[in-house]
Amino acid sequence: MKIQLRTEKSLLSRWWWSVDRLTLMALLVLITVGIVLVTAASPSVAERLGLHPFYFVTRQLFFLVPALFLMFGASMIGRKALWRAASVTLVVAAFLMVLAILFGAPVKGATRWVSFLGFSLQPSEFIKPAFAVTSAWLIARHQYEEKFPGHQIAMGVYLVLLGLLLLQPDLGMSFVLSCIWGVQVFLSGLPVLLIAGLIVLGVAGLFGAYMFFPHVTSRIDRFLDPAAGDNYQVQKSLDAFSHGGWFGTGPGHGQVKLTLPDAHADFVFAVAGEEFGMLFAILLIMLFSFIIIRSIVRIYNSDDLFIVLGSAGLLTQFGLQSLIHMGSSLQLLPAKGMTLPFISYGGSSLLSMGLGMGMLLALTRKRVESRGGA
Repeated sequence: MKIQLRTEKSLLSRWWWSVDRLTLMALLVLITVGIVLVTAASPSVAERLGLHPFYFVTRQLFFLVPALFLMFGASMIGRKALWRAASVTLVVAAFLMVLAILFGAPVKGATRWVSFLGFSLQPSEFIKPAFAVTSAWLIARHQYEEKFPGHQIAMGVYLVLLGLLLLQPDLGMSFVLSCIWGVQVFLSGLPVLLIAGLIVLGVAGLFGAYMFFPHVTSRIDRFLDPAAGDNYQVQKSLDAFSHGGWFGTGPGHGQVKLTLPDAHADFVFAVAGEEFGMLFAILLIMLFSFIIIRSIVRIYNSDDLFIVLGSAGLLTQFGLQSLIHMGSSLQLLPAKGMTLPFISYGGSSLLSMGLGMGMLLALTRKRVESRGGA
């Protein structure tokens, strides 16, 4: 068998010696854990819906193949191809979001999905990684071409996408998108007064969401006062952690999960706590933290603004989704249906996260080529 040496010039060899292999291994471990937890959490949900016990497991494995293809494929492309691919993905996803709003069937009061060939796709999931990279390129290009209005274009794209998300409506996704853009704006070095003004607008936006979106009002009220409404899922989630204790009940032996409606998706972290214990949950948190910290270290000394902003945006999405999911499960944050990256069931989430982490691996690769704004 031919050994891939550092001196070889093949695409695979260059990729292997430049990619962050520790982060790649951590992501593969996370994906493996996700398969185990979906297998543990989903049979009871499937049976309640009258489906085959391993219906969700089969579908998760089906989507895992293209997700891995996207992750490895995206990690191999260069920086120019990366922002171009992200821009095309952003345009296509935005177009599909418009179709979902106009023609999509409402699900739980929201029109977020488009259906074809028997599968449902949530285009807004792909908006997050695509916007993170596209916005980073727009802002960074101003560093090389002072007359290029990168910040203004990025803001315009953000506002259009935000409007589409609010029309669905999807407040959780809107919040994540806003944080991605906010972090990039902060790191790009805009004047402090302008950043402070954006923070004030963000706080005003959250207050407006509380005032004008009834489901947001309900969730925040129930978080502040559990007696203010139905907290069934959150209470069951807390019961699952309590039942699991430090070491868990063992795979397949969880009882609380049997009555937890979204155990395979929005509350899969609770299943991890019940069947594998609090120690396992802590290790899972450490795995997420390792991926984030390792990637930050990888780009810490980079003087390429595109790489810094793109990585920061992708890590913001990855970390914030994880935080919201785990915080909701433990009643540390208002309940919000948010997938746990690579762990929760969901084809759109799995595909978009594979694309996003592939982009992150591409941005954090060791580079010898010269830098440039294009």
